[in-house]
Amino acid sequence: MTILCVRFQLPPMYEAALPGLLGLLEEFTPVVEALPPDGALADLRGAERYFGRSAVELASVIRVRALARYGVDCVIGAGPGPMLARVALRAARPGVTCAVPEDAVAEFLADKPVAALPGVGTATARTLDEYGLDTLGRVAAAPLSTLQRLIGAKAGRELREKASGVDRGRVVPNAVARSLMTERTFGIDELDPARHRRALLSAAEEIGARLRAVEKVCRTLTLTVRYADRSATTRSRTLKEPTAHSAALTRAAYGMYEALGLQRARVRALTLRAEGLTPADQASHQLTFDPVDEKARRIEEVADRARAKFGPRAVIPGSLAA
Repeated sequence: MTILCVRFQLPPMYEAALPGLLGLLEEFTPVVEALPPDGALADLRGAERYFGRSAVELASVIRVRALARYGVDCVIGAGPGPMLARVALRAARPGVTCAVPEDAVAEFLADKPVAALPGVGTATARTLDEYGLDTLGRVAAAPLSTLQRLIGAKAGRELREKASGVDRGRVVPNAVARSLMTERTFGIDELDPARHRRALLSAAEEIGARLRAVEKVCRTLTLTVRYADRSATTRSRTLKEPTAHSAALTRAAYGMYEALGLQRARVRALTLRAEGLTPADQASHQLTFDPVDEKARRIEEVADRARAKFGPRAVIPGSLAA
């Protein structure tokens, strides 16, 4: 085992602690890939030789240091490659590292559901399940031509390789997340537009806080509305300028929602996704000389510092509405 997949048990919207936790991993290896909002991959091949310990042993040290320094527990999966480490993570629990045996990868994967593989969505898993290919062992044993006929030539070949334990992935240091997503699900199918808007306000504020915590801005905001009949509508809007400003994100979300004309729609869930992420220090901001806007930005700065110090509950959702 040379790759660790670590998920820190951070409260929601508490990504401000992630850089410090990544620094903890970098004490063992420079090959660390962030998986926002709360995870990372670490390649410990050099660390195993340097410290004279296995990756599983080093995982125990990482867990203790995370608890001692940050009061944060973590769940860790270990494997010969990034994909296998991610699969192992699903079976791990706090205090116990789940490791994929290097000499028994196929056996470890055999009884896992197809959806356990990273990148396999519910639609693909459902298609394979309809043909009795509900475990990775059955997928690995299936003829390649069958898989390619069901899900496509390239996807079928890649899926069969992964199900057989072939892991061609690698850990990419300092990889930048391409998007951030949050969802608001209603307890019952919701008809009230006012409740829809409150959910959008809460989601936009969360996205803004998470972007600012990792010092990123987004260029595009995407809204997905899921209905009672399981259908969905998706709309995207390119922002006037890259931003992490919650008020600007809220205005864009409201604009997309109102354009859909959902006066009597039974809505089950609303999802916001921020895309086209770039470092905040590389983005320009058009000065508006609007005292209301500047006041809102100052309030955001104070709220972000409160979250970083006291946790996400230090700020009441909806309190930053502009």
